[in-house]
Amino acid sequence: MKKLSFLFCFITGLLFFSNKAISQYYFIDDSYFYSPHVFEAGASLGAMNCLTDIGGNKGIGANFTKDLNIGKSSFCLGGFVSYTYKSAIGARIEAAFGKVMADDQVLKSVPITDMASTRYNRNLNFQSSISEYSLVAEVHPLFILVNWVNRDQTPPRYSPYLLGGIGYYSFNPQASYQGRLINLQPLRTEGQGFKEYPDRQVYQLKQTNVPLGFGLKYEISPIVKLRGEFIYRILSTDYLDDVSKTYIDPELFEKNGITGVDRDNAIILNNRQIRPLSGPGGRRGLPTNNDAFFSANLKVSIVLGAQSAN
Repeated sequence: MKKLSFLFCFITGLLFFSNKAISQYYFIDDSYFYSPHVFEAGASLGAMNCLTDIGGNKGIGANFTKDLNIGKSSFCLGGFVSYTYKSAIGARIEAAFGKVMADDQVLKSVPITDMASTRYNRNLNFQSSISEYSLVAEVHPLFILVNWVNRDQTPPRYSPYLLGGIGYYSFNPQASYQGRLINLQPLRTEGQGFKEYPDRQVYQLKQTNVPLGFGLKYEISPIVKLRGEFIYRILSTDYLDDVSKTYIDPELFEKNGITGVDRDNAIILNNRQIRPLSGPGGRRGLPTNNDAFFSANLKVSIVLGAQSAN
């Protein structure tokens, strides 16, 4: 009897809170409502760019927008499925695919007296395809306010939000040389894995990252939602562009098993200076800051399981 009483109270409670949730989730024309648990599936299209040791702008180099080359942005696309509780907090699984690139030749017009001219003289370039899979959490402050602070307020059709999570991505830096794209990681251009440089480990082409960002979500209709979003990826490597530390003695390539065509490519791509200002041991990159990539996306999603109120 106690079990039946508990079951009756439990079901009654569920119906009470479900009805309360439904009353909070009517939309534009009162034709649809959501339960507190909303699932969406969607796609994204946008632009991807990076911040690495290559390229940049005038001066010594600085963080983010100071050294950003907008012209090196590339298209990216992706897809996701998400879960949201009362439109306030949620999580999503996402896949993103794009490309990043940079080139010291963007500094061609920099005066020779500017510090950035040494990067132009370095004459390096790279590009890399990016494949990323991530688990991301979202927090929507306006809906937190509606759900837990001012429940009588009509839920807005727009919602700014913050996001963060964990990602797993792959990359493969390549250099353009005489009309060819050459994979850089196997060449060990800075002596990665050589016995002469025990502190320089061979970098992995599949790694984890930390995506952080913000966005704005807007309800076009009860079942269609639009998002504008910016995501910055914090990386644990400075070799997204295969550039980090110093030039090395070209004789070390063959001594460490880089032979034949790979040796020839390694010697050329290790040091491509227009004017030979630096030799072995000279600065090639700046290892104090890791590389990063980021994207700005427009996303469209469809609500799964929206119920008609009619």
